[in-house]
Amino acid sequence: MNKTVLIAGPTASGKSWLALKIAKSLLSNNKVRIINADSMQVYSELRIVTARPSLEDEKLFLHKLYGTISARESCSAGRWRDLALDQISAARRNKEIPIVVGGTGLYFRALLEGLAPVPDIPENIRATARKISETHEGVSSLVAELERRDPEIVGKIAATDTKRIIRAWEVLEATGESLTVWQQRNPGPKLDGSIAKVLLEPPREHLYAAIDARILKMVEKGALEEVARLNEMHISPHLPAFKALGVPEFTAVNAGILPLENGLTLAQQASRRYAKRQSTWYRNQASDWTRFSCEGEKQYLESFWGRIFPFIREFLLTDLG
Repeated sequence: MNKTVLIAGPTASGKSWLALKIAKSLLSNNKVRIINADSMQVYSELRIVTARPSLEDEKLFLHKLYGTISARESCSAGRWRDLALDQISAARRNKEIPIVVGGTGLYFRALLEGLAPVPDIPENIRATARKISETHEGVSSLVAELERRDPEIVGKIAATDTKRIIRAWEVLEATGESLTVWQQRNPGPKLDGSIAKVLLEPPREHLYAAIDARILKMVEKGALEEVARLNEMHISPHLPAFKALGVPEFTAVNAGILPLENGLTLAQQASRRYAKRQSTWYRNQASDWTRFSCEGEKQYLESFWGRIFPFIREFLLTDLG
């Protein structure tokens, strides 16, 4: 059986809920493996602030790549892709249906299209890029150097795309070759077989309300204490785990820099902005996914299920018999 279900969407859109609903409704024989595709839920120290599935949910069905990497490390898209393909292969050997669920678009792209084999960038070069980008001239100085050393890549990057400009400079500095050259090389392994690609697009007002409620619930569950433990590890604040939604704000609250109420408000705002960026990314980059959207429906998750259930059932029916 070479079937895989992918579930994507913005944060707090109900992806984990849907994965469990599919498992319970269509795969009651427990032949399912739920695989994380969220770049922050991979870190073991961040269960609460990343809204990982609960321990109770994880006991119901096999969950993989949740909390499997220490915050002391960095999980790149390439590393995740390799781990995910291993888990999908293991699921197929065990006659399980792999359900890959998360909100990190780059992870899904790496899984479906492969990834340019760019080597890891040394931390000293990343630090130099950060230092330059924070100067008075900032990213414009990196652009000037790229124009001199790699004009082709400059023409492919928008002047406002700071992240890609820094990335192009880092690759050139670390390897001596253009990011364009690396991108033209063999993208490596990617997912094969029959794939159902489900994209959730909830109404914005309901999504934002769910995000605001989630942040409040995180604090009730101990998010401030979790973030305090992360900071007590005394590791580089430039590591990816420190970019998780809520971590900067809750760090400031713990340090007495922000009152709790202000920290909550800022964390909610940052999460809503992130959800908007995710939605924009999927709108532009996931044109071949099956989209499930609804407008003005209060129970939007149940509305999704009423249409997703027959879609997934038809996809799986042949192999499930």
